[in-house]
Parts: sequence; structure tokens; C-alpha cells
Amino acid sequence: MTASVEKKPDEVPPASPEAEEDADEAEEDGAPEAQGAGGEGKKKKKKKKPKKKKAEQTEPPTIGLSKLFPDGNYPEGELQEYKDDNAYRTTSEEKRYDERMAMEDPEVTYNSIRRGAEVHRQVRKYARKVIRPGMRMIDIAEVIENGTRALVEENGLEAGIGFPTGLSLNHCAAHYSPNPGDTLVLGEKDVLKVDFGVHVKGRILDSAFTLSFDPTYDKLLEAVRAATDTGIREAGIDVRLGELAGYIQETMESYEVEVNGKVLPVKPIEHLSGHTITPYQIHGGKSVLLVKNDDQTKMEEGEYFAIETFGSTGRGKVIEQGECSHYARVVDAPHVPLRYVSV
Repeated sequence: MTASVEKKPDEVPPASPEAEEDADEAEEDGAPEAQGAGGEGKKKKKKKKPKKKKAEQTEPPTIGLSKLFPDGNYPEGELQEYKDDNAYRTTSEEKRYDERMAMEDPEVTYNSIRRGAEVHRQVRKYARKVIRPGMRMIDIAEVIENGTRALVEENGLEAGIGFPTGLSLNHCAAHYSPNPGDTLVLGEKDVLKVDFGVHVKGRILDSAFTLSFDPTYDKLLEAVRAATDTGIREAGIDVRLGELAGYIQETMESYEVEVNGKVLPVKPIEHLSGHTITPYQIHGGKSVLLVKNDDQTKMEEGEYFAIETFGSTGRGKVIEQGECSHYARVVDAPHVPLRYVSV
């Protein structure tokens, strides 16, 4: 916030807009150019300095966010107001103070997650633009991961890719990434789920979107978007995870898709879910299922959740198949002492 000082009329004469512009954009030389009748010296004006051009992102995206946001303040995403029993958190002076204090603490500030979110937004925007039928899955993954590395300014455990890029086609619901040597190609009739992540100081941004080039599946994509929006809107402190799943299920099942003249209901996939995210750990322990259940676990203050929804025109259940392409370090792996071999 900038403060302006009001001048009294007898202190300075009113300035014209042109004069104000000159004052902003021109500097004055200290030596007088010529003497007037009253002995006053006219000061020579230097040429206007060209305004510094604001950095813009390239295509493909290659410019790191620190150059686009040199002040280190990143855009806010969509904000949901507290409601019902939590509405007091918006009006409570104490709660607003707690929020300000959290923002000043580097361990809990939102700035890291907002930086990751802006990286994701820019890479996602470009990916939506360039992904087309005929591209190999491995090339799509390279486009996304190269953009992510460049924009987040990859630096070991400080910043980088959040997890392997998911590029799941059609009946494959999730967790497929092209391994080296993969020759799979995106087709015109395919439905592609793109799931990629960004991390900054261990804060992982997990977000996904779906692409389809056949209008047949527009309603399927609409159902999943609506279910995700419902999950985000109904989530909040003290919300029970089993009830939240019911809201998601109700929205998802309100849609139908017509495929080859046959009307198919959209079903939420039972065994996939959203989840908590903790520092450096993509699955933090709590799950937001997509079908109503008796889980009485509550969302708690300070937790990060990924609200993920999966819709299907099939049975709404998954099985594991294919080679492994997703991996993660075991967070609670037991200590294994090294064995020394004497020679």
C-alpha cells in the first residue's frame, strides 16, 4: 500500500497531467542552459527513459518464476469463503490475526504452494494448447516436465517436479506414466487424463485435467469438473470425510453420457480418492473417497488436501495391471544397519 501526501493550495501550483508525466519520466540536469531576464536558469531536460519492459513467458515456457515475479509475491488462486459453523473465522479478529501470523512464518506460509500453483497454471496452459492426437506419450511427458523444471527453477530438494507425470488413457484411470522406450501414441478418440505436480520446499501442488478431442465425452468431463468443484466448495475445517464423499458422489451421478446411441450413467470410481499432502509426501494419510461412507475423520486446520475426482462410464472400480511407472520413497521405512565386509 502506498500513502499519498496532500499538498495545500498555497504550497504548490496545480500541475497539468502533462507536467506530472514529465516529472515522472524525465530527470533534470543541474546546470542551467541559459539565463532569462529575471536571472533564472532554465534547466535542460534529459530524454525520457524508456520504460522497462515487463518479462513475459515464452512458448514453450522457459522463464523461471523469479524473473516474472521478482518481488516473490505470487498470485492467489480461487478462494472459498468459510460457511456454516466456520463463518466466524472470516469475522473473528483473533482468527484473522492468526492467519496473518501464519503468512509471516516461512514454515507455514502459503507462498511456496502459490509459487507451485503458478508454475502449474502456466505449464498447464501451454500443455492444453500443444497436446494433440498423433503425439507420443513420452513426448507429452517431456513437454510438461521440461516446462515444470524451467519455471520452478529446479534445485534438488528445494524445488522441482512433485511426482511422475500421469498420462492415463481411456480405461486406464490413473497412475500411468510412459517409461523409457514407450511408443504409445495419443489418438483422436482417446480420453487423456493429465496429472502432474510441482513442489517448492516440499510443499507439493497436485492438480490434473482431462483432454478429449471427441465431443462424445464432453458430458463425462463436465461431470468430473462439477464433482471436483463440489468437493472443493464443501470441504473445510471439521468436515467429515465420509460426508464429503457423499456430496461428490451425488454430483457425479447426476450426469449421463450418450455413447453410440446408448445412454450411460457416470459413476465415481470407488477405489480412487483425494488425499492429504504433507511436506515431501504426496499421500499424507487421510483419504477423500468418492462414494459416501462412514468415515468420521475430520478435516483439520492447517492441513493440505488434494480434492481429486474420477468418473467412469464403466463399473466404477479399478484393478491393477501393467508395468510400474509411478514410485515414491517409503516415508516410514525402518532403519537397516549397513553391513561391513572385511577383506
